[in-house]
Amino acid sequence: MWLKPEEILLKNAFKLWVTEKDNEYFVLQRRRGYGEGGGGLTGLLVGTLDTVLDSTSKVAPYRILHHTPDSQVYWSIACGVTREEIVQHWDWLQQNIMRTLSVFDSSEDITSFVQGKIRGLIAEEGKSSLVLEEDPEKFREAHLRFEKWFELPTEEKLVTYYSCSYWRGKVPCQGWLYLSTNFLCFYSYLLGSEVKLVISWDEIWRLEKTSNVILTESIHVLAHGEDHYFSMLLHLNETFVIMEQLADYSIKRLFDKEAFQREPALSDPLQITKRGLEAHAKSEQFRTFFRLPKEENLLEVHESFLWVPFSHFNTLGKICLSENYLCFASQDGSQLFITKVIRGECQSLINHFEDNPEDVTLMVGQKDSSKAVSTEALMTVFHPQDVENLDPKMLKEKMKEQSWNIHFSEYGRGTSMFFTRKTRDLIVRGVPEALRGELWMLFSGAVNDMATHPGYYTELVEQSLGTSTLATDEIERDLHRSLPEHPAFQSDTGISALRRVLTAYAYRNPKIGYCQAMNILTSVLLLYAKEEEAFWLLVAVCERMLPDYFNRRIIGALVDQAVFEDLIREHLPQLVEHMTDLSFFSSVSLSWFLTLFISVLPIESAVNVVDCFFYDGIKAILQLGLAVLDYNMEALISCHDDAEAVTILNKFFDSVTNKDSPLPPTVQQASVGNNDKASHFNVDISELIREAYEKYGNIRSEEVESSRKRNKLHVIQTLEDTTKQNVIRVVSQEVKFSASQLDELYNLFKRQHFLSCYWTMKSPALLHHDPSLAYLEQYQLGFQQFSVLFSLLEPWAFCTSKSTLSLWIFRLIDENQDGLVNFKEFCYTLYSGSFTNKLKFLFKLHLPPVLNENTEGFPYYENITDSSAKNIKIVIALLTVLHLLCVKLTGRGKVDLQAYLKQWQNEILKKEETIKDLPRINQTQFIQFSKTLYNIFHGNPEEESLYRAVAHVTSLLLRMEEVGRRLQEPSSPTKPANTTAAAAAAAAAAEESSTEEASTTPETFDTSGSHNSQDAAPDLSELEWSFSFEQVLASLLNEPALVSFFERPVDVHAKLGQAKVAQLKLKANNLNDIPPICHGAHTV
Repeated sequence: MWLKPEEILLKNAFKLWVTEKDNEYFVLQRRRGYGEGGGGLTGLLVGTLDTVLDSTSKVAPYRILHHTPDSQVYWSIACGVTREEIVQHWDWLQQNIMRTLSVFDSSEDITSFVQGKIRGLIAEEGKSSLVLEEDPEKFREAHLRFEKWFELPTEEKLVTYYSCSYWRGKVPCQGWLYLSTNFLCFYSYLLGSEVKLVISWDEIWRLEKTSNVILTESIHVLAHGEDHYFSMLLHLNETFVIMEQLADYSIKRLFDKEAFQREPALSDPLQITKRGLEAHAKSEQFRTFFRLPKEENLLEVHESFLWVPFSHFNTLGKICLSENYLCFASQDGSQLFITKVIRGECQSLINHFEDNPEDVTLMVGQKDSSKAVSTEALMTVFHPQDVENLDPKMLKEKMKEQSWNIHFSEYGRGTSMFFTRKTRDLIVRGVPEALRGELWMLFSGAVNDMATHPGYYTELVEQSLGTSTLATDEIERDLHRSLPEHPAFQSDTGISALRRVLTAYAYRNPKIGYCQAMNILTSVLLLYAKEEEAFWLLVAVCERMLPDYFNRRIIGALVDQAVFEDLIREHLPQLVEHMTDLSFFSSVSLSWFLTLFISVLPIESAVNVVDCFFYDGIKAILQLGLAVLDYNMEALISCHDDAEAVTILNKFFDSVTNKDSPLPPTVQQASVGNNDKASHFNVDISELIREAYEKYGNIRSEEVESSRKRNKLHVIQTLEDTTKQNVIRVVSQEVKFSASQLDELYNLFKRQHFLSCYWTMKSPALLHHDPSLAYLEQYQLGFQQFSVLFSLLEPWAFCTSKSTLSLWIFRLIDENQDGLVNFKEFCYTLYSGSFTNKLKFLFKLHLPPVLNENTEGFPYYENITDSSAKNIKIVIALLTVLHLLCVKLTGRGKVDLQAYLKQWQNEILKKEETIKDLPRINQTQFIQFSKTLYNIFHGNPEEESLYRAVAHVTSLLLRMEEVGRRLQEPSSPTKPANTTAAAAAAAAAAEESSTEEASTTPETFDTSGSHNSQDAAPDLSELEWSFSFEQVLASLLNEPALVSFFERPVDVHAKLGQAKVAQLKLKANNLNDIPPICHGAHTV
């Protein structure tokens, strides 16, 4: 590898380096302790020194130096891992550089020429790299060490690396931490003791910063039940953030694909860089903080003073610029300002800051905008305000409106409004009914989405009109369950609007489609916002504010429940002491998070909670949850069981009222589960929210997001572990593996699935993975992945032609022919079973359709997909129905529906197959069966005796067939010569595949008439003989060598351990080296 020319000091260097070649201008050296004469104490000391100092010499112990005769300065210009590599560089210098150097007059010119030439070579190499790193030279050296030490596939992308200490028990190991796209790696070498650690990001359960008495600050990683601690990091926070981002990236890409599809910047795992991760994280934080559309990316951040008109002084903060928005946040976070700018103005602002870096003051004109959106909604239709007859509640409502109007006049209105502490105070008191829709749109950022997508909702409604899917069926079922007692949803007006919004969103986002609780949330949105506004509010909630809440596994809600448990431990220690198991609160609070308290609070109180949610996000829901538990602390501590605790909370929610609500009693009681409140105290929702902000308002949004990331790993892995346990429970009933063996085997199976996904986004395995499917179907392997794993675990270690055998096995276990096998099907191919079961399995491999001259073979499995398999089944079903109709119309037969139902039931409930159910094997299939046996035995220490046993079995079977023919046809003449020829042909055909590979051939073949094989070949097609499985089994049982071979136990534990070590080195696409499988049955 060519290196950027760097001056080195050779005063003491010759003690560590040995010169092997030199000339007038170049020196080739080898590191002491490496190569010939390496090892010993010198090797240990030098190796330790190189590792601690992060020297390239550890993995590249050869180097080339440049110098001139009249100078004492040396320049390193190349290094090499092997002698061949460094000699290749040396030869290039001799052929291309040495002849040119003689024309220069001065040493300075020679050195300048050599340095320029080397830099040119490095630049040419850099053109092929995907990205430019911050320090290309250092990064190239680190990447060289990364590849050498961990032997990962060349496609694995190193992101960054850090010096640190890894703790093994109480002993620290100083070394280097390497963070790549798919793996966390650590390497240390100290006095001959080498430490290597490789953990894939998808295996991590917990990632957090910790501190204790010994370690002031460290990073804790939990994987496979083992704790790993990394400390002594110079940039610990930076390292942790990168690790957190890589783990989150892996989780989204491999497990939670619904969220990952919205991350185009990280779509290619081969182009992930530290700089790219940092930019993506900043943009994501920027969008979340200012509630901007997902298309916006942070371009520039500048420290600046903003002139605030209402306070008449400059406020220090940061200006953030994206493609379409200019945003400002004060230094203490108390003031926010957002304004939409015309495309192109942001670039002029960026140029202004670049040209005038000392100018930190920016004047932003305040636009006098009217209402940002219309607030006409269902509430205005079904509950119009009576302006003439104002009761005390309506007067108070008008006072709230007046307070907001004063706020608008002072701080602005619409997208250019300043968000200050006064804004939050007004939110806590409650938003007026007339302004609720406008402010929800503003605070959620939905107003920006709607402005950038004019006409989008109308198009969606037209496109989704009349569609029939599972989501639309569920929507129709739940339409009349959405606030059923509210007048707005007792008429076709409200129901039709709800149907259109939910159907349009299901059409927009089919990955989510429709989830229960979306109908309740959308109903409330429609009460206060127009139909299109309600749609964009739903988009903001489902895709930004509550990510992953409304997917099939409600991962987002489970994550926030875990965050809620952490906050309970921190803020309510008395409750934790009494109820050590906090899972109760997770189950109780699920509806709180999914419906934003709408399902548990009266509607007039719940809307106040929604006000706070749109302003502060999930933080408002967490605060309110803590306040509810704190309010009922004494009652919860004194309760004896969970049922009593649930009753306490339900009574509390029924007692919550909104004394300032102007809604009529019929509407107020619409969402109340228990109307009998006379015997219970009342709690005002405004007081409850105010108390939540006073006690728990110090919870920062950044802490919540950090806790979300930390707990998401644990939630995902818990769901994955549940899937594994369910699969193992089902499979363990049908195979003879122990629970621990099945656990290891499942980990290998799942890892093989991921290995085909790590380095590409178009992996069939990644596309087929669907967490919503049944447990057994969530992880499936295609033929290539199956072949690799089968080669690691197959029970016959000496078997040749593994690719052909694995293809037949794959065909056999892939019953639905969709090109995928699940874990249960895979387990059937390994180890378990008696001699009879193993033989039956091999026998079935040579029966149609697995082995068929007319079968199209492997290409079928490359092209078939789930959808095409389903289409094939649909076509077959339609043809069957058409056939039945034709039979009925033509009168050629009577349709027996009971018979078809019985046949269908038999197909669903297949009885256990017996050996008598197996069809007979014909001569072509039997010859191939014999070939397979020879391939299995090839290389075995008892190969010769096994070959003889198979030859004896072949002769015995053919003699049995001859006797059977004589008994069945006594009058017909027999042809013993033909039978003998058939036996010879079968033996010769079986021998054909083995003699090409084996050095020894069974004597039986030499004496059983192999010289007649040519004469017998023409007659072979005229003979019609076949064998049943019972005949084959009986014949093989007479050969002790064969019986002992198949009954010999396999050390499953050792086999699994070897596969675990070798699996990572066998990339999924290494299967390109497998020879192509031709059509037909005789390919080996």
